[in-house]
Amino acid sequence: MILIYTHKITPRVRYIFKHIFTRTLLTPVDFTTKVEEFVAHNGPKLSYTKSPLGNEFFVKSNDLLFEQGVNDMEIIIQKWDEVPCFFKTGPKSLLPYDIFAASFYLISRYEEYLPHVKDKHGRYTAEQSLAYKYKFLEKPVVDIWAFKLLDIFKEKFPDYEYKEREFEFISTIDIDNAFAYKHKSLVRSVGGFFKDLFNFRLINVWNRFAVTFNIKKDPFDTFSTILQVQKEKNIKTIFFFLVGDYTTFDTNVSTSKTKYRLLIKEMQDYASVGLHPSYFTMHNPELLKKEKIRLEHIVNMPIQKSRQHYLRFSLPDTYQNLIDLEVEEDYSMGYASTVGFRAGTCTPFYFYDLDFEIQTPLKVFPFALMDTTLNDYMKLTPKQSLGRIRDLKNEVKAVNGTFITLFHNESLSNYDRWKGWKRLYDSMIKIGLV
Repeated sequence: MILIYTHKITPRVRYIFKHIFTRTLLTPVDFTTKVEEFVAHNGPKLSYTKSPLGNEFFVKSNDLLFEQGVNDMEIIIQKWDEVPCFFKTGPKSLLPYDIFAASFYLISRYEEYLPHVKDKHGRYTAEQSLAYKYKFLEKPVVDIWAFKLLDIFKEKFPDYEYKEREFEFISTIDIDNAFAYKHKSLVRSVGGFFKDLFNFRLINVWNRFAVTFNIKKDPFDTFSTILQVQKEKNIKTIFFFLVGDYTTFDTNVSTSKTKYRLLIKEMQDYASVGLHPSYFTMHNPELLKKEKIRLEHIVNMPIQKSRQHYLRFSLPDTYQNLIDLEVEEDYSMGYASTVGFRAGTCTPFYFYDLDFEIQTPLKVFPFALMDTTLNDYMKLTPKQSLGRIRDLKNEVKAVNGTFITLFHNESLSNYDRWKGWKRLYDSMIKIGLV
């Protein structure tokens, strides 16, 4: 156990030290404000305050962890052995930067509480983030800083036994459209047929006809393939099902269709199932509740995992709504427009609510990349995408973090704009397991 001395034990101090030491470095910590207790402690210890007490492991503290609320602040990015960092300390500090305050700034998503311009879907954009502006979005800097801290700590306390965490890979699949043509209402099917015909999409017309009359399998029905890969490679897989009512942005099959309900139940038998809250749930807790209850009635068990459709969430409101509904895990933490680590980490963390200054029970699982980001936003080919995926995975593997990917069942169809992406998924799985 590492004893932390600080002049004031705030919720922020307790939260970030436990995240870095306990959840990232697997080392328990305790806190004290009593100098005599700190001096008497024989094990490894660290002081986090304005000036050292003696010759201990001292890190000069930034004010951020002792404040309340959100304030605009000037942040100067510098390099710590080629790794971007901020909140510079001073000559007496054994760390050149206050990585605890810097980590809290990124993980709490402090910058998302500051005034910002939202995109057309009401989302905070990557381009406004510190990580994007200073080109460290594709590095899990919080984890990198933690392990640099550990190296220096080991020099000071070489006899202490440190545990090492294991790399983990999680494949997540969003089900925005379970089927391309099957099990749609008559109005949608006929409307889709004439729309394809009017736009001279004759291949789509033929495919729609062939699927409807059981000549061909529905192209988006890739579930058996995903389950086969999961079984063969023993991969942790989570399916997020969209069960909201039809809107312009939510076009999945209706849950009134028996085939769709059976599909959800079948996936529940072989993998984890979570909720994919529809587009308008971001500011609508009643709609979120309705959809959660709907999915729970289908699977006959509590739903504890969630990922927002279109990655539409607003802090802290959306997360507060999930907490009120006793959702335990959220997988929305990432950007639609670019790959990387939105919260600066590849380690799952508990959401810290800056409104109430508390650590909440909602655990956030940040993902590193999404198929539509690579294909639609970044305009990368499957081959180019594989290179980016490999780079991101190597960054996570270097710190033994959790590598989470986001694909859709339709991107494994090799259909239309997804030609070649099934092979990419297979290659990604191989990379993820190495």
